[in-house]
Amino acid sequence: MFEVGFSELLMVGLVALLALGPDKLPKAAREAGFWLGRLRQISASVKAEIQQELYAEEVRQMLRREESELRNILDETERDIAETLAAVEPEAQSPGKPHEPNT
Repeated sequence: MFEVGFSELLMVGLVALLALGPDKLPKAAREAGFWLGRLRQISASVKAEIQQELYAEEVRQMLRREESELRNILDETERDIAETLAAVEPEAQSPGKPHEPNT
């Protein structure tokens, strides 16, 4: 993210040493490290939540597509069954030869 070289770090250290003094500098450095760690932890947590939500949304969209495809298959199957029944019923109702059982 930020590219900080050795010279920049040295300058920040010198300014902090002059501003805080040698006795307060270690405590300030520990506290700054603590807060930097907390910030990274929070940032990682938020990033993980966002990725989880994006994954969940992808799964929802995939399920919607699959549901749509299944509904289309079901509709086609129902139409085929209706056509088959419509074709079979007139044959059963036609006054043709009486049906002889197979013996």
